[in-house]
Amino acid sequence: MQNQVVFSKAESVRDVLRYLKRFKNASIVIYIDDRIINSSLFTSHIRDISMIHEAGLKVIIVPGARTRIDEVLIQAGISWKIIDGCRITKEEAMPLIKMAAFDSCNQIMTSLAGEKKTAVIGNWVRARSRGVLDGVDFATSGEIEKIQIESIQKIMENGFIPIFPCIGWSTAGKPYNISSVSLASYVAQQIKADKLLFLVPDAKISCNQFNVPSCIGFSEEGKVPALSIEEAKLFVKSNLAESLAYDNQMLEEEKKARILDLVKVGINACSNGVSRIHILDSYLDGTIPCEIFSDFGSGTMIYESNYGGIRNMATDDIPAIMNLIRPFVEEGILLPRTEQNLAANYGDYVVYELDGGIRACAALHLYDKVQGEIAAVAVEPAYSHIGVGIKLVKYLLDRAKMFNLNSVFIMTTQAGDWFESIGFVPDKIDSLPQERLAKWTSSRNSKVYRIQL
Repeated sequence: MQNQVVFSKAESVRDVLRYLKRFKNASIVIYIDDRIINSSLFTSHIRDISMIHEAGLKVIIVPGARTRIDEVLIQAGISWKIIDGCRITKEEAMPLIKMAAFDSCNQIMTSLAGEKKTAVIGNWVRARSRGVLDGVDFATSGEIEKIQIESIQKIMENGFIPIFPCIGWSTAGKPYNISSVSLASYVAQQIKADKLLFLVPDAKISCNQFNVPSCIGFSEEGKVPALSIEEAKLFVKSNLAESLAYDNQMLEEEKKARILDLVKVGINACSNGVSRIHILDSYLDGTIPCEIFSDFGSGTMIYESNYGGIRNMATDDIPAIMNLIRPFVEEGILLPRTEQNLAANYGDYVVYELDGGIRACAALHLYDKVQGEIAAVAVEPAYSHIGVGIKLVKYLLDRAKMFNLNSVFIMTTQAGDWFESIGFVPDKIDSLPQERLAKWTSSRNSKVYRIQL
């Protein structure tokens, strides 16, 4: 038991070291909802941002200012309305909007200074008026035309943290109010950021709050840890239809709508050069480093490629696979395998890799050219509830069909219910090919399950 505890701790440390190596000098854009600034966790989030910057990651911060702008406009007795996510108000409101936007930036800059980090607030955004669309005059609301990429990159190379206010300026120097979320996405796309983080209060994506299609994996607690672009599009489509049924729950629906908007922004950013987008709940202390330095983190990630997938095993994977299957062997779930055995049969194995870490494996052994055995199915416990095991088995069944096999069997002492749930049915021991039957022992008394192809 103690060995397993130490092993688990060691694996967590290895994950952190692997991600530190992977994201050294990576560029990360962080959108911070301004509701966080007055929260008890604000200082903790700033400390975490400072630490990841200290670890060698290049950080850009885009603060939201909606709450602060609301406050100053209410105090001044100036009305506004929101259309298509844009604030529409009179020209006289613009000086107050600018003040509120820079106030949010200054609070973050001051907090970073407390962590001995130098931040720079700049006017790096060129914008233009949205003008009149469908008869609606968007007045002080603007659209981004370009950002000064070279200036931003130079600031980051000098070890500083750029902070973007939600204000853009025309070529004539006229200011416009722009969406902070759109700005964060635009900046991330322009610099080809490795990560775009949205730090938002109560930004949870789970089965308890949303309609999660069956093809999307989720944790034991119901949290959706990751979405491919295709899955994210399906998720949005499913929940846009679902939201029509909750007209009497306006507050909850508004919160869900904001998260869906972030998913849509994430899809667009990921489709335009940003490697990964992360939607994080600011109510979780430590959510930023957990998300960056672990496979499934604490939020929901949207990705296009190079995150997780099935591939053929390589001989270099043998040490990782031995570590993976060791706990299952000790519990009597899997038969022992040696490094020599894995090396001799590595062509039969596939692995599920997440960001360079082997998190699951399985093998397809062929017999008599008509039947095969799926064996050595092992999934790290932390990943067992997101459908990795099913993906591996289905992948190997498809491979078996390519070999024109008639059927595939498995042998197990403890996982019979799981295999039955995905289509296998109990079979007799004497149905096994002679080569495999010779290895069966009454002391282990493994049961046979089979699926016809």
